[in-house]
Amino acid sequence: MSGTTLCPHCGTRFKIAKTQLEAHHGMVRCGHCLQAFDTRPNFAPEEIDPQLELPLLEDTLAEAEQPHAEEPGATSQDSVRAAVLQPLMLADKAVFLTGARDVEFLSKRRSRLWTIAALPLLLLLLAQTAYLFRIELAAHLPDLKPTLVHFCQIMKCSVPLPQKAGMMSIESSELKDDPAHGNRIMLIAQLRNRASYAQAFPDLELTLTDSQDKALARRVFRPEDYLPAPQNITAGLSANQELGIMLHLDTADLKPLGYRLVLYYSTGPDS
Repeated sequence: MSGTTLCPHCGTRFKIAKTQLEAHHGMVRCGHCLQAFDTRPNFAPEEIDPQLELPLLEDTLAEAEQPHAEEPGATSQDSVRAAVLQPLMLADKAVFLTGARDVEFLSKRRSRLWTIAALPLLLLLLAQTAYLFRIELAAHLPDLKPTLVHFCQIMKCSVPLPQKAGMMSIESSELKDDPAHGNRIMLIAQLRNRASYAQAFPDLELTLTDSQDKALARRVFRPEDYLPAPQNITAGLSANQELGIMLHLDTADLKPLGYRLVLYYSTGPDS
């Protein structure tokens, strides 16, 4: 089955066969305006008996090739040849997308469209990743921290130091009497940051106990309570570094016999 189709770009009509209509989903490139288009929406089939099509075409060609004198009312040789060759001339104007160049042309066009459509999604994904993992990124990539801080100024967030309690430990601690004051004790402890990056200083909770391990008093010490004066709180405890602590406490009449000392982070990094 054959028929005709219309280029929607320039209006040129082409003759097309069924095999060409089905190839590459009907996509062709117009030989007149060089635009690609789908042949199927404007396809108009020709109702011709296949048993008569081939003999009729051959007879017409044979008659057209034999020279004869023109008779009044008869079709001239040039007119017959033009009528026979017209479908071929029309078909030559449509370049069907069967070559590698045409397939490559459409593939590149689709790739460009996908790239343009995916770019905003990629930027959104990168921004979301930077927001969710900003603390880890700043810890492991210190050179990136200024960029993350600027990003957080826009997003109304912050880039605090990591607070991994599992990577911060009390290496040693001791509770002893203050020889200069009878009702005072000294808490001596050694903190260690075992992470490969700087961490925020933790909170320390001290519980004083009696002989039955019953709590007599409890107090939480913030970093500003136990850090030496020159220590920079915002800088945190550097990677694989230790910090010595000494606190003088007034126990009054409690007379504790034991203690418990734990570290923790009372507030996580802000969102």
